[in-house]
Amino acid sequence: MLLTHGARSVLRAAKLADNAGREVCGVRRWALDVQARGNDNKAACALANKLARICYATLRDKEPFGEPTVRLGKKINREGFVMPA
Repeated sequence: MLLTHGARSVLRAAKLADNAGREVCGVRRWALDVQARGNDNKAACALANKLARICYATLRDKEPFGEPTVRLGKKINREGFVMPA
């Protein structure tokens, strides 16, 4: 529920920034594109899902969320993943 509320807040702020002519990039731009294709609730749920996956990946890798090309290279080279005990 908290991720959904956060996603709604991100969508609202990104929409205001976009309407004001400020640059919107990254996950915010993706969320606005999803919102343009569907309705607000679907966009909020999709963004909440993406935020949950980002949270999981940062906890799993013990690294901050950063440059996507670095993370993609690590994902391609990873052979397997075992949950720590």
